[in-house]
Amino acid sequence: MGKILYLHIGKPELKNWIGKTEESAIGKKSVKEAFLAMGSFEGDGVAATEFHGGPDRAVCFYPAEHYRQWSSEFNKSIEVPTFGENISAHGMKESDVYIGDIYRLGEATVQVSQGRIPCSKISKNNQIDLLLKKVVQTGYTGYFFRVLEEGLVNEEAEIILLDRVQEDFSILEANDILFHRRNDVAAIESLIGTEGLAEAWKQELNKLLKQKN
Repeated sequence: MGKILYLHIGKPELKNWIGKTEESAIGKKSVKEAFLAMGSFEGDGVAATEFHGGPDRAVCFYPAEHYRQWSSEFNKSIEVPTFGENISAHGMKESDVYIGDIYRLGEATVQVSQGRIPCSKISKNNQIDLLLKKVVQTGYTGYFFRVLEEGLVNEEAEIILLDRVQEDFSILEANDILFHRRNDVAAIESLIGTEGLAEAWKQELNKLLKQKN
C-alpha cells in the first residue's frame, strides 16, 4: 500500500477542556521508531479503556484524507495526530479496508479488528462541538489493528496488504450497521460472524440482537 506518513505514541495526561480537567492519551507525540508489542506500541497508553486499549485495539489508525475534509468543512486547520492515532496513510480509508485484513507494518504483522467507536474527546481536543456528530454520521472513525507478530516500526515503515480474508464488510459498512442500521437483524448477524472482528464489537452487536428478541 505504501508508507505510513507518521508514527505517534503517548501516555495519558491531564487535559483542560472547557474548564474541566480530564485524563486522555489523545495528545500523542512523534517518534522515529517504536517496538510494537502484542498489546500496543512500547511507550503508548490509553485512558478511556472502554474505547481504546487491549489486544484487539493495539494500534489506532486514522486515514490521512479526512484531515483535509474536516479542515475544509469546519474552516479550521486540523493538524495530525489530533484524533489520537498512532499511524496514518493515504489510500486506506474506511471504505478501502476490510475487517480481518492482514498487513505488514515495518517488521510487525497486524490485522484490522474493528472501527473506532469515537468519544467526545475528539470534539474537545479540536474545540469543535459538532465534530463527534459528523464523525459518527459519516463513519469516518478510523480503526484499530490487533498484532499478530511483534516487531519494530519506524516512521517510514511500509504498510503492505498481505491477505484479505473477506470482502463483505469494510470498516465503513460495519460502522454503518453499528451506528445507523441497528434494526437490521440480518446484517448484524452476518457481521458478528465475520472473521477477525473484535470481541468488543461482537458483544455490542449481540446486545442489539437480544433487544430484538
